[in-house]
Formats: sequence, C-alpha cells, structure tokens
Amino acid sequence: MTSDEQTLLNHYNINTLYPTAWPIEKNESDASGDEQSTNTTKRLAHSRSKSRYSALIRNGSDRRSLVPGSEKTGDGIENLVQKDEPDPLGGPDSVVRILRQKGLPVEEDQRLRNRFLLSSTTFSPTLYLSHVHSDASTQSLLRGLESLSGSIDQKSASLKVLVESNFERFVRAKTTIDNVYAEMRNQGADTPVAELPRTRSRITSKGSAHFRNSSAQGPFSSRGVDKPLPSDKKKHALVKESEYGVQGIKAPLIEVAVKAEEIWGPALGGRAREESLKSAMASVEECREIFEVGPALSSCIKRKGYDSLVDEYRKARRFAEEARATANQASGGRGSLTDSQVYRVIITARMWSGVENQIDEFKREIWRRLVNVEAPPPPSAGQNTPDEPMALIGVLLELGVEDNPIWFWLLSRYDYLKTKIAASFERSRVEIEILRRRLANAGPPPLRTIIAHLKGPRDSASHDKTHHLDTPAVLELWDLIHSSVCYLLSTAGGLLGEVIEFWDKAQAFIDGKTQRTLPTGLDGQSEKHHRLSTDGIKDLQKGFVELIEILRDSVFAFFAEPPIEDVSMLYSPLPSTTPTTPKSAVFAPFAHQDSRFRFDASNPPPPSPKHGEAWEDFAFWPPHANALSGIHYLDKVLSLVGTAAMELGDLRPVSSSSRVQDGLKTLINGTRERCVSALAAAWIRDAEMFHLMETFARSNDRRELTKLPAYFLAFEKAVLSGLDRLVYVPDVTSKAGSSILITPPTSTTLKLIRRDFTKTIYVLLSDMIKDAEKHSSRNNTLNLQPMDTASLSLYDSLDDAKGKSQSTRLLLTMSNIKYFQTDLIPQLITHFETSFSLKIPEETRTIKDALSQIEAKLFKSYTGPSAEKLASTIYNGITSPNWVPTTDRPTELRPYVYEALLQLVYIHTEVSTTAPPLLHAIISHLFERIVGSFLDAIRARTDRYSLPALMQATLDVEFVASTMSQYTTAAAGALQEEVYRELDQRTDKSARARLQKELPDMRAILKKLREGTRGEFGCFKRTRAKT
Repeated sequence: MTSDEQTLLNHYNINTLYPTAWPIEKNESDASGDEQSTNTTKRLAHSRSKSRYSALIRNGSDRRSLVPGSEKTGDGIENLVQKDEPDPLGGPDSVVRILRQKGLPVEEDQRLRNRFLLSSTTFSPTLYLSHVHSDASTQSLLRGLESLSGSIDQKSASLKVLVESNFERFVRAKTTIDNVYAEMRNQGADTPVAELPRTRSRITSKGSAHFRNSSAQGPFSSRGVDKPLPSDKKKHALVKESEYGVQGIKAPLIEVAVKAEEIWGPALGGRAREESLKSAMASVEECREIFEVGPALSSCIKRKGYDSLVDEYRKARRFAEEARATANQASGGRGSLTDSQVYRVIITARMWSGVENQIDEFKREIWRRLVNVEAPPPPSAGQNTPDEPMALIGVLLELGVEDNPIWFWLLSRYDYLKTKIAASFERSRVEIEILRRRLANAGPPPLRTIIAHLKGPRDSASHDKTHHLDTPAVLELWDLIHSSVCYLLSTAGGLLGEVIEFWDKAQAFIDGKTQRTLPTGLDGQSEKHHRLSTDGIKDLQKGFVELIEILRDSVFAFFAEPPIEDVSMLYSPLPSTTPTTPKSAVFAPFAHQDSRFRFDASNPPPPSPKHGEAWEDFAFWPPHANALSGIHYLDKVLSLVGTAAMELGDLRPVSSSSRVQDGLKTLINGTRERCVSALAAAWIRDAEMFHLMETFARSNDRRELTKLPAYFLAFEKAVLSGLDRLVYVPDVTSKAGSSILITPPTSTTLKLIRRDFTKTIYVLLSDMIKDAEKHSSRNNTLNLQPMDTASLSLYDSLDDAKGKSQSTRLLLTMSNIKYFQTDLIPQLITHFETSFSLKIPEETRTIKDALSQIEAKLFKSYTGPSAEKLASTIYNGITSPNWVPTTDRPTELRPYVYEALLQLVYIHTEVSTTAPPLLHAIISHLFERIVGSFLDAIRARTDRYSLPALMQATLDVEFVASTMSQYTTAAAGALQEEVYRELDQRTDKSARARLQKELPDMRAILKKLREGTRGEFGCFKRTRAKT
C-alpha cells in the first residue's frame, strides 16, 4: 500500500479503499455541531433523570476536535488519537505501515495500535522501540533522540506564545460569566454582589476545568445559600427551591386550569364521548382479525384441524409480537402511542391471554392422547391411523413445548408394550389351563374314536386333514395354544410385530429420518427436540432388548414350565366399559369375554387328575391328544418361534449382543426339545393303541395282508416327517443366517427319537403276538378264540369278526409279520435315516432279529398242530398190524397215505386262499415233518421188513415224495435217503436184490397211482407259467 492510499484511509477514517456500504459511524456529520450536541444531550438524558430545566445545563465536553485524522470511540466521542502518525524519531512517515509489514494486526486491534502511537495515553516506549526500531543502531537512535527533542521544543514554544497572547481574555471572560451566574442564583439574598472579589488569581483560573466548578467553590455556591431567602425575589432565583424561577407563576396557572375544567368540562365531555365511541368502533373494525383469532382457534380444536390451528396460532403470535414491539418502542422513549395503538395493544394482550389458555389446555389433551395412543390396527379397523402419533408429535412441536414429545411417546410406548406383553401372556396361560383342566377331567375319548383318528394319515383326504386329527375338544385347545403363541410372536398383528414396529420408529428417530418430516416450531424453538441424546439412545436400546427378553422368557416359560396351579386371574371378569389407557388396553384381545372362560369363583375348574400320564408335565400339550394333532400344531408353533427369533436376530441391538442371541438360541432349542419330548410320549401311547385297530379285514391292494400294516406305515411316516420338521425347522433354517440361532439337534434328542422309533415297532409287534396268543393251549400252541367285546367293537362289522376263523386270523398275522420283515420295516428305516441323516444299524439289526423270532414263533404256532396230526396219521398207519401187505406184489397205497395227503390238501387250500406267500414255506415244512414221520414210524417197527413190506414202504414213500416234489427241500431229501437206508438195514440182502428187479414194475404202479389221484392231489402240481 502506497503512502497516498494510507493517507486516504486515514483522512476518511475507513478500512478499505473500496467500501461496499456507508460506515455507520459517519451517519452523524461532523459539519453539524448543533446536531452532535443534540445527540450527546439525548444520550445523557437516557443515562440519568432529566429535569424540565435541563436545557440550562452547560456541557463542557461539546468541543469538537480540530485535529485532522482523529478517531471516534464506539459511542461516537472523538479523541486525539490518530489512526496513523509519522515516526516521532524522524523515521518513516507511517508507523502503522511498519507494524503491518512486521505482521502485527494493528488495523484490526485498536488497543494494540494505540500502544505504538505517541498521541495515545497508552503509548508504550519499550514496545514501540522493540518493534518499530528493533534493528536500529545506536547512532540512528541518537539521531532520533535529537529529532524528538527538537520537535518537543518547537511545539512547546508555539503553545507558550498562544497562552501568553490570550490569557487576559480568558480571565476576563471567566470572571464576567461567574458574576452573572452568581447574581441570578442569589437573587433576593442579603449579601451584596458588589462585595464579591472582581478578579481571580491566575493559579485558580489555571487549575479550574470549568467555570461552574470554580463558582461552586466561592461564596455564591449552593452550600453558602442553604438558608431560606427572606426576600420575595427568592421565588425568581435560579435555585432548586424556587423551581429555577417558575414558582411564582405555577400556582396561578393551576388555578386557571381548575376553573376552566369546571366551566368547560361538561360542554366538552359529550363530544369527547362521541369521539371516544367513534375511536372505539374504528379500533374494533381495524382489529377485527384480532377478535376473530380466539373463536377460530376454538373451532380448530373442536374439529381437530391441526393445520388450521397452527396457522391461527401463528397469526395470534404475530399480533402479540407486533403489540409487544409497539409497547417497547413507547417505553424506550422513541415516541408516544396514539389512542388506537393503545387500544390495539390492550385487546391484543387480552386475545393472547385467551389463546395461551386454549393452547395450554389443548397441549394437555394432546399429551394425554399421545400417552394413550395404541399401535395402528389393520386398515379395515379404522380406529387409529398409522400416522396419528406422528401427527400429535408434530402438533406439539409446532406449538412449542418444554418436554420432548418424541422421547415422551417412545417411553410411554415402551411402558405400554412391557405391560401388555406380561398381561397378555398371563391371560393366555390361564385360559389355556382352563380348557386343559376341563379336557383332562372329561377323560379319554372312546376307543373307536381314538382308532378312527389314528387311521387319519391314510384315510383322510389331503385337502382336509385337520378335523380328522383328533377330537373337537383337543383341536379347540390346540387352536387356542396356536392363536396365543401367534398373538405373542407374530410379526403381523402380534405383540412381536408391535415391538419391532416400536424399534423401527425408534431407529428412525435415532437416525434422524423421521425428524425430516416434523416441524421445527415457531422460530425454530422445537429444533432442540429433534435430536436424541446419546444416553437416550442407549436407554432406547436397553428398553428394546428388555422387551425382547420379556417376550422370550414368557414364551419359553410356557413351554418349559409345568402347568400353572393358580387360575384366579379369571375369577372376576373385566368390566364392560374400560377406560382407554395403556394398562386397560392390553386386554383388548380378550375383550370378548369368551363364555368358555367364565365360571363362578366359588366353583373353579378342578385341577387335572394325576394318573402318571406323560402329558401331565406339559402345559402346552392337550390331555389325551394323539401324536398326529401334536405334529400338526407344534410344527406351526415352532415355526412361529423360529421365525420370531430370526426376525429379532436381524435387528441391530440383538445382533450386537451375544447375550441376547444366546437367549434366543435357548428359546428355540429348549422349545424344540420340550416339543419333541411331549410328542415322543404321545407317539408311544398311540403305538400301544394300534393293535386294537386289527379287524382282519383284507387290504384292497394286497389281499394276503390286513389293513393294519398300511395304517401303521402311514402313521409312522407321518410322525417321522413331523419330527423331522420339529427337529430341523425347515421353514426357518432355509433362511440366510439361520445357523447362528438354530443349532443342529443334540445327541440326546436324536437318541430319544431313535429309542422311541424302535419302541413303537416293538410295542405293536408285541401286542400283535399277545393278541395271537390269547386263549392258547397248555402246550403253548395257538388256539385262537373269538375276540373279546372290546376288540369286536373295533371291527368293521360284527359279521366280519365272526367270519374270521382262528387259523385264518393266524395266517393273516403271519402274513403281516412277513410284510413287516420284507417291506414295511425297511421302508421305515430308510425314511428315518433319510429324514434325520442318521444311520441306525444296531436298531435295524435288533428289529430284524425280533421279527425273525416272532415269525418263527407264529409259524410254529400255526404248523405245529397240523404237523403233529400228520405225524400221528403216518405213525399209526405204518405201525398198524394191517400195514404189511398180504400179497407178494402190492399195487395199492395204504389208507393213511391218502388221509395224510388230504390233510395237506386242506392246509394248502387254506393257506393259498388266505396268505399265498406263506404257502411254499408251510407245505415244505409239513412235507419235511411227513418224511420225518415216515422215518420215525419205520424205526418204530421191531420186526424185519420182508420183500412185500419193503415194496409197500417204498411205494408209500415214493408216492408221497413224487406228489410233493414241488415242495421238496434239501432237508426232506436227506430224510428220504435216511428212510431208504433204514429200510435197507431192516431187510436182508436177498430182499434188496429182488426189490431191484421189481423197480420197473413199481414205477409203472406209481405212475398209475398218480394218474389216478391227479384230481385229488393236483394242487401240489407245479403250475406252468402262461405263455
């Protein structure tokens, strides 16, 4: 910056050469001394009380500075300190420029700059030399000292000449002024003015700062005239006691004013009233909008027009601010108010008072509604809109409140949900227990009903299975359990959905998304409520986690704990009209007051009887329910639990807390284990009832079987499939991230399922054996009698039961066991291993061994009597004395052979028509017994066999062997050879030689005999395959 530019800045007292606005301090022109004096007087008038004669007070500070470049302070008073000055040591012509070059902010900091300027009283020589002449040499400082001394001498000489030339003038003017003022002040005093000294000493004048101060110290000062003046001129003296000379005319003026008021007051009053009424009417018309604000505001509150209400409130606030500004302007001395303005201020104040009362009452009502607002119902309900809480919060923020409505609503919502979860759970738990007790005390259903429901998986249609699962009472309790859990854990209309919605809204407030749509209030006064504190956010997260834990603990307690004993919660029904508060609203799901849960407090439902049943330990299992209904409903319930845990696991407060996640794992896994345990117990109980299903009615698909295997297979597959869904929860595990909360089933659970799977098969097989062995004979062989009355009641018809003979029932049982061994059990084992991805070799081997033992036992029970009868026939025939032929060459069979073969024909017919797959095994076994009987009978004869006896024995054995050739086994062949060896041993050599010669003729006889008995024994002939 050049010296010319700096000169311009100093001359015009500005900071830049290119100003954008006129400086405020230059609004008062220096050229108008009178205006400046007037402004100074006004400022003094504001700082102290002003008398009516204050215009007579002289101000000694009204002299204006004649120093070019002088500055003004903040209050406009000039001082002799310039903005810049040359170096007093004879250096550069700008001290400020040097300091600016050294980096000091002297232009911005006035106090710092004054410490470097010689004309300032705060000038610091040390600071000046250390910065302006920091690099000056001694010689340059000495030259500067000489320059400074010469400058001081020059200025001192000029001042001396000026004082000496004008001193006498100053003294004479000062003395004259003092004398005139003293005469006016002491008018009417006793002391003559002539006695006052005429001159003042030079020292006194020199030490006086003002003539008023000097005169106050003389004999004419106020301290010298404190006593009352005796003269009448005293009232015209310029003293305070005479009110500075106006006391003489004040009383007459007052008397004239009173007289004028008495005479002209009545005449002028009517016109004044007229003018007053006109002014009032004009003011009312002018302030019509102010009068209309209150009624409009009341109308908006009644019709809940929140937007219009806010507009009216803004209008009222604007009127109030205008009136306040008008009143403040008048009270600040910046003018007086007209009558219309005063009237407007008054009515505005009254209007604002009424508006504030209405708004305060409206705010209290909004607070109450904000506390009591419930979760938004489905759109069809139409009670509360989803935006109602936000609308109420927006109104409060728009009107302005001290408390934060956002935080207030979140806290009230938290308290509401916490109370609702606890109350709803306890209510549901008691209602379930009431139905459970009634069902338990009613006893088990009839056997026919139980069997009909166990047939459900095979008989019921695929599109309508539910009503075939169990009795209506059991299904009713299952539905109540499912609906209760659904109300707690459903995300659509359940408490879990409300909890998640609460967190979503809280998270939106935490992130600041919701606040974007909320108003900031008048002048932004509600903007502070848009931000939630860090502690508040932490409290929200803790509260949300607490709600989750309450919900989790409630559900887990229902499944893990035994049935409750106290049902007194339902003793007293809720009143018909309940106030809408959060605590009463929690019973909304039960407001219908179902008649099923109404009972007299003096006669509550009795506790469930204790018979040692497995279901007595499970609060969630209906008494006497079968496994099929349990699978159907527990699958839904466990899917709800798993889905709820997954929904909660995805939320930030849960995913970031390992403790909460462990709690959700415990909920899922613990509930799963309890459900599996209850289902397994019912599974065993149902298997024990399956043997009653046997009616020996033939299967439509396989006539050699009854319907029992198909029913059992369908039942087992249904139970295994249901257990598979309960153990692995496929509806939940298919979702991403499910492995975090849903762990694989424990070894204990799988071991329980394996054990009960094997046990159900054992139970059915053992019951089948017991039914087959009823009324057995002493020799432990089967002697099946007609079934008892309980069994007969389960038959398709009584005639069907009577038509089943003992042997037929035994054959069908053997056929069923054979089907179990070859087909059904392998299917079930494969289904089990596929469902649970678990091999069960030990169980498979054990089941197969048991089936083999059962099959052998039943086979022996059926074939034993027939085998003994055949053996007796053969033995009696061979050992008979008439067995030995009377001719040398026998050509006929003995009668016992026909009798034994006819017995086989009867057995063949019975087996082939009842259980064809068993025919070969049974006939082969009996043929072995026949050959063995031949051997025993031949050995039983004590005499030796002659040639005719040898030929007869050979003919009988060969005929039976050739007739039963289709059923010959290795054991039978070995026994037949043993028969021939025994015959050889019991004959001589000559007989054997002669027999060899007779063999061709014997073959011809055998052929003739076979052709002759083709009709009787054709059933034993091998059937040729049809081409």
